[in-house]
Amino acid sequence: MTATALCDTPREAARLAADAMDWLAERSPRERGELLLAVAGALDGAAAELIALADEETALGEARLTGEMARTTGQLRLFANVLAEGSYLEATLDAADPDATPPRPDLRRMLEPLGPVAVFAASNFPFAFSVAGGDTASALAAGCPVVLKAHSGHPKLSERTTAVVSAALEHGGAPAGTFSCLAGRGAGRELVRDPDIRAVGFTGSLAGGRALFDLAAAREDPIPFFGELGSINPVLITRRAVRERGTAIAEGLVGSFTLGVGQFCTKPGIVLVPDDTGFEQLVVDALAGATGGRMLTDRIAGGFHGGVGELLATGSARLLDGSGGHVDTATRHADPVLLAADAADLIRDPEPLLRENFGPACALVRYRDGDELAAAVDVLPGSLTTTVHAEQADVTALTGVVALKARSGRLVWNGWPTGVAVTWSQHHGGPWPATTAPLHTSVGATAIRRWLRPVCYQDYPAELLPPALRDDNPLGLPRRVNSLRTTTQSTRDG
Repeated sequence: MTATALCDTPREAARLAADAMDWLAERSPRERGELLLAVAGALDGAAAELIALADEETALGEARLTGEMARTTGQLRLFANVLAEGSYLEATLDAADPDATPPRPDLRRMLEPLGPVAVFAASNFPFAFSVAGGDTASALAAGCPVVLKAHSGHPKLSERTTAVVSAALEHGGAPAGTFSCLAGRGAGRELVRDPDIRAVGFTGSLAGGRALFDLAAAREDPIPFFGELGSINPVLITRRAVRERGTAIAEGLVGSFTLGVGQFCTKPGIVLVPDDTGFEQLVVDALAGATGGRMLTDRIAGGFHGGVGELLATGSARLLDGSGGHVDTATRHADPVLLAADAADLIRDPEPLLRENFGPACALVRYRDGDELAAAVDVLPGSLTTTVHAEQADVTALTGVVALKARSGRLVWNGWPTGVAVTWSQHHGGPWPATTAPLHTSVGATAIRRWLRPVCYQDYPAELLPPALRDDNPLGLPRRVNSLRTTTQSTRDG
């Protein structure tokens, strides 16, 4: 049997993953890095075929998909670098000290893999958040076999990508169960319940993610569920900013909320704008040059149409420009929708305006003064991002920025949140309902931390210690030894 395959049942896939766990976890960081590099190379080699398949199933376009493929292989290479650098293990050694109060034994701590991981692929990024996406790359890097639940929006691509990854891992010596792929909602629920699955990574809707999160928590042995769910990604704009560069801000906003037909998890959905500045008209003017596009799936298209319609029916917002969320049922084509509302209505009844409309819709919410702006910020939910457009003269007066920090994982200044760089410093997470685990990121080097747990060894024989914790530091890792950062050898007597 190959190292990765399309398995028949969740039970089979989880059992094979458990069988592969020891082999993968026992590879050195550099050996696991070599596996990731092999997968990246195989994907690059099959890029033309995979991009054509992706475009056939998603209509995202060759240019967008080519960039996404580069991001996907770049993620795999980033985690190979994370493994080679070694600090992700947090190896920490404290020598015994009988004179300490209380007396201290020899203590050695590091992060070790949790076990087999279930990953749910996303619809809107058929490469970067799908079969060989960031969750898969970071989990394999951590030493955790992956069982992936493919997304129904791109089944052919998922099957072919699985085959490419399979061949690369098998060539690297990985056993059956290192990576496998399943399809179907029922399979996803079974995976979350399976006793061999030790953690779950999910990117998708609030309703679907919450249902799976509850399943993970209801297990006899609850497991971590790292879900990226819904996010409205609020934007705050000051009067000075509109006065100084209102046209540029309006154009940037339109470009951001219509990018990818608004199907980005970081799309700005609600914008707090000063009244009586003419900003609304600037956005309408900018929107004249924007075009719609085909939405990814019938379910997403239906949700967008229904969500905009329900919001307008509440009377909390009015249509400023666009088709009111109409989606062509034959082609799934949707045009941008611009809504207008008052901060007073948001403050009085937040829920209608704060529902995420996944698609090319944005609401401009007018505020009168600093007090009303602060009250509006106070009702905002957790989001992946918050954005501020302001001038230097606004900085000392923007007390609302502190409140925004409590509601966001990434704070953007005079820019736009769409486009998530894959780096060591990136954080793609946020307070509920943006994610179920705001301590962690699903993008960037520290995404690996989700799939690891700390283990401490007390007075253990040297022969039984993991290589990362041995005195001679055979892996040459950066470590903290007796409180000091070092890459040198250590001794038990300090």
